[in-house]
Amino acid sequence: MKILVIGSGGREHALAWKLKQSPGVERIFCTPGNAGTAQIAENVAIPATDLPALARFAKENNVDLTVVGPDDPLAAGIVDLFNSEGLRVFGPSKSAARIESSKIFAKELMRAQKIPTAKASTFSDSDEALRYCEQLQFPVVIKADGLALGKGVIVAPDAATARSTINSMMNEGRFGDAGRRIVIEEFLRGSECSLHALVDGKDYRLLETARDHKRVFDGDCGPNTGGMGAFSPANNWNRQLEDQFDKKIMQPLLRGLREEGIIFRGLLYPGLMITETGAHVVEFNCRFGDPETQAILPRLRSDLLPLLEATIDGKIDNYIIEWDERVAVTVVLASGGYPGKYETGRPISGLDDAAKLKDVQVFHAGTRSANGEIVTAGGRVLAVTALGSTIEGARTRAYEAVSAIHFEGCHYRRDIALGAVSG
Repeated sequence: MKILVIGSGGREHALAWKLKQSPGVERIFCTPGNAGTAQIAENVAIPATDLPALARFAKENNVDLTVVGPDDPLAAGIVDLFNSEGLRVFGPSKSAARIESSKIFAKELMRAQKIPTAKASTFSDSDEALRYCEQLQFPVVIKADGLALGKGVIVAPDAATARSTINSMMNEGRFGDAGRRIVIEEFLRGSECSLHALVDGKDYRLLETARDHKRVFDGDCGPNTGGMGAFSPANNWNRQLEDQFDKKIMQPLLRGLREEGIIFRGLLYPGLMITETGAHVVEFNCRFGDPETQAILPRLRSDLLPLLEATIDGKIDNYIIEWDERVAVTVVLASGGYPGKYETGRPISGLDDAAKLKDVQVFHAGTRSANGEIVTAGGRVLAVTALGSTIEGARTRAYEAVSAIHFEGCHYRRDIALGAVSG
């Protein structure tokens, strides 16, 4: 089979890497890909947002299956376009992708189905939002309605921060159209957990759990990022929570989508907060997480390709997914200044040394080739994943690999999964 993986990040490198292991795959294209995907696939310089060009490429090259990585093309309707062109594609339709592309849609759906989530109010007028903040208990969470590269969620510890956040989102256009409408919700206290489920419209299969580290600095300090690291499995998940997730979250969600006339086929990734009263939904995503995918896929023993195909065909209930029992720890190496301004084009050394270490995989994200060397090309540059029989062993191995890699301004958290060791 010929496979097209759309996107250029660490998630897409991990997907291509795992699909490459399938005996059913003969050729992989990545659009636009990065310096890592170029080593295992054929990069094609088509942006992930150029939907007509992607469809043309898939048709002209007889692509058998397209796997969509990022959220933007899903929100723009790439699955609908490919289906109309007779092209096989993994991912939800545009209407189903609203579960991620509109936080307001997701909140209203959860409210209607009584799915546990934070209490919230939505606003399209900044003055109304500002007046609402005067009666709140802080901290509160302020979210841009639309997609904002994982950065459209702000925890406001006080009224002054809330006012400036609302002003920057709604009046100054910090996130463009994504911030014209906002959600203000209560701050949930607990620990986060990331779930991934292959959903075929009526049934689903859970992948292994993971925990993400979203803040840029150690100790969960600083602004939110797309994710600075992850580990799998999560240390705050159990059978009781899984049962609650099925009965109070997943089944009501699928029922609610069906009532809206929406059939969800693809990867559903609910971000959960585990509180004293159980699991609450923080947000829904409709694609593989990043960097969670880089921690989960190295633990997947099953062939990924038939799982994706079964999801498309409505037959995921026929499959039992097998996993490596070992723990995975993923550390993200970022450009200095991320998630704010940063410079690119910095040469990267030590990649080969890191890759030689046992049970280590280096996934590229913001990288490109230039003048015979690999250089930085984004905010999150690399994701280094290591497997170990214990969380401590996986951490040690991951940071050993990280220490072999160098580029000017390199920044990474030194406490990824540390709480799971000491806790």
